[in-house]
Amino acid sequence: MSALADRPDGAVVGTRAAHESAALHVTGAAMYTDDVAVRTAGVLTAWPVQSTNAHAKVTVDVSGAYDVPGVVRVLTAEDVPGVNDAGIKHDEPLFPSESRFYGHALVWVLGETQEAARLGAEAVKVDYEPLPSLITVRDAIDAGSFQGIARTVERGDAASALASAARVFEGVTEFGGQEHFYLETHASFAVRDTEGGYFVQCSTQHPSETQEIVAHVLGIRSNEVTVQCLRMGGGFGGKEMQPHGFAAIAALGAKLTGRPVRLRLNRTQDITMTGKRHPFLIEWKVGFDADGMLQGLEAVLTCDGGWSLDLSEPVLGRALCHIDNAYWIPNMHAHGRIAKTNKASNTAYRGFGGPQGVFLIEDILGRVAPALGIDPIELRQRNFYRRGQSTPYGQLVKDADRMGAIWGQLREEADVDGRRAEIDAFNARSPHLKRALAMTPIKFGISFNFAAFNQAGALVHVYKDGSVLINHGGTEMGQGLHTKMMQVAATALGLELHQVRLAPTRTDKVPNTSATAASSGSDLNGGAVKNACEQIRERMAAVAGRLLGVDERDVRFSGGFVTGLGNREGRLTFAEVANAAYLQRVQLFAAGYYRTEGLHWNPDIMQGSPFKYFSYGSAATEVEVDEFTGAYTVRRVDIIHDVGDSLSPLLDIGQIEGAYVQGVGWLTLEELRWDESDGPHRGRLQTQSASTYKLPSFSEMPAEFSVRLFENAREDGAVYGSKAVGEPPFMLAFSAREAIRQAVAEFGPAGHSVELASPATPEAVFWAVRAAQQAADAEGAAEPELVGAG
Repeated sequence: MSALADRPDGAVVGTRAAHESAALHVTGAAMYTDDVAVRTAGVLTAWPVQSTNAHAKVTVDVSGAYDVPGVVRVLTAEDVPGVNDAGIKHDEPLFPSESRFYGHALVWVLGETQEAARLGAEAVKVDYEPLPSLITVRDAIDAGSFQGIARTVERGDAASALASAARVFEGVTEFGGQEHFYLETHASFAVRDTEGGYFVQCSTQHPSETQEIVAHVLGIRSNEVTVQCLRMGGGFGGKEMQPHGFAAIAALGAKLTGRPVRLRLNRTQDITMTGKRHPFLIEWKVGFDADGMLQGLEAVLTCDGGWSLDLSEPVLGRALCHIDNAYWIPNMHAHGRIAKTNKASNTAYRGFGGPQGVFLIEDILGRVAPALGIDPIELRQRNFYRRGQSTPYGQLVKDADRMGAIWGQLREEADVDGRRAEIDAFNARSPHLKRALAMTPIKFGISFNFAAFNQAGALVHVYKDGSVLINHGGTEMGQGLHTKMMQVAATALGLELHQVRLAPTRTDKVPNTSATAASSGSDLNGGAVKNACEQIRERMAAVAGRLLGVDERDVRFSGGFVTGLGNREGRLTFAEVANAAYLQRVQLFAAGYYRTEGLHWNPDIMQGSPFKYFSYGSAATEVEVDEFTGAYTVRRVDIIHDVGDSLSPLLDIGQIEGAYVQGVGWLTLEELRWDESDGPHRGRLQTQSASTYKLPSFSEMPAEFSVRLFENAREDGAVYGSKAVGEPPFMLAFSAREAIRQAVAEFGPAGHSVELASPATPEAVFWAVRAAQQAADAEGAAEPELVGAG
């Protein structure tokens, strides 16, 4: 067994701990980036001049802005001393000469107040020379507009498998994006210090990359820029890549004016300027044998990257690696490509392409189950991976039996079979309301697809009074990462949780960090924190051994005290040993490091083992659909999910609940719409606020919501035996979509296959119900007239 996974007696990990900032959050005392900025004297505010054309060459006249009282400076491309680019692919000019989407920031106005900056931006004149624009994925496909590198995952001979399959189905699966809608919009605050360096506070999931982009825009080195992330009011992937340019604007303003500069987007700016989850259009063909076993799959996945690459390539790669979800597909050929459109550049979002890949296979199984005459629950279970099988990209499916175990436990504990019988009885007597219960699984790979990102650092200080301060490279966006790291440190040092304090994430404390993303924050940073703490503990054990008269290998740290085996009388406080270590000139701080072992991946051929392990889970969702409105109600949700041996059960259950609800939002509520006309507002986002973009709320919460963590699930090779939790449960929401599909089918004839739009809004569900009813009417009209005996 791995020492990394071993837990000592009395471990703080595994206990129910409140979020370390919970009290600050609920009292409103928690500080965020812009809270710091507005408390700073002499701060200037940055405001964008946004394009009102989806694609055009632009000429900008900023002179009018200087006539507005309070305007200090207008930032343009001529002001950039370094590289005029905010991306890592060098395809995102910070100050563009060509508008690439409606809402694109062209220049930025700095004002003494927000109002002055806003009015100054309104005084800037922009002349447009319109160019052809592509708004939808279909537009891009028709125009042959693609970007980045296309990828293919293949195994076996899909074409031959389809040719010989007993049943073959084909279709198109299309689904939309999703707005992050974090509570805190993008915010940055930059100050130039007295030594010429730059201190940038930023709401960013990737401080090190923000640091790099700021440095190359300013034409300086990374050691002249410090980026700090105090905390974020949500991120969900939207702050992994896209904060960099905003931080660079603030830093550039600080350089040119010598004054602090704040930049905080309002909600309309944030939703119109920043990218979303990638929409996909997928053409597919699938084959089954006579028993309903998957034989082959061919698919072409086209994702909408928006105007630049951003993270579209790795998002597409992960989608291709999750088409199989939990199912064995012996023959596959899946080709992926990235469309280039005139919309904001789409970016990371919880699941990072995984949900888009899973969508395909779950949609296929949901569609074809009625035609195969196989119960959807049985069809899914029948095709689960079995021990010894590998994914289409060549990775062994470790712990494949776990999926079946979770599925069986959930089916029994949620009384799925008994409740489905009750639902059948309800539907038989209810002509206008129909219910259904669906189960879906998830198998989700954990690790960054880019191997170099699978590393982390930490810096741990023990002070003479025994108090502990930890820094690590991960960022806190409300998910509880900092709380878990405090629990890891307390466990590793044998302390109680209150004896550990955590400092904000800063690039001058832990360098070259990876983004807090890919559900890897606890795995990576926890490994690094544990490593640093163990270095200190070993040094302190030598000191304590001498004080207690025992071998240092027999020293034990627990509950804030230090004892030795064989010395029943002796007991020292952790503070006493720390002070003694200082007096003996023993180092009481350490830099920790962790790298994920066992990963190898060749992106050119899409083969290897890119994931440390797989997380498994299953959800059973019961819904009710109204014939007249298409409105649905989620009546009950039951979930069993695998997080290994949980570091913090209270936080993990909260993450599972939140991920599920966010997934339901994407699949059933959240619809992004753009103006696709040829009018003057072509390309304008029409759903710019919560009044037009429907988010999940308390009214969408199920009346019954049960979440249980899968037990006895230790993961060797991961910190204290835990597994990631952030992204995998998002995809448990497919059970809600499939339940809606099955409820709609109840309005149609037996064996009716329901094609359900995504998002499955009440309007979409209404039309699906009408289609089912029309199929029932058509079948009834085709039946021969019954003639009675006489």
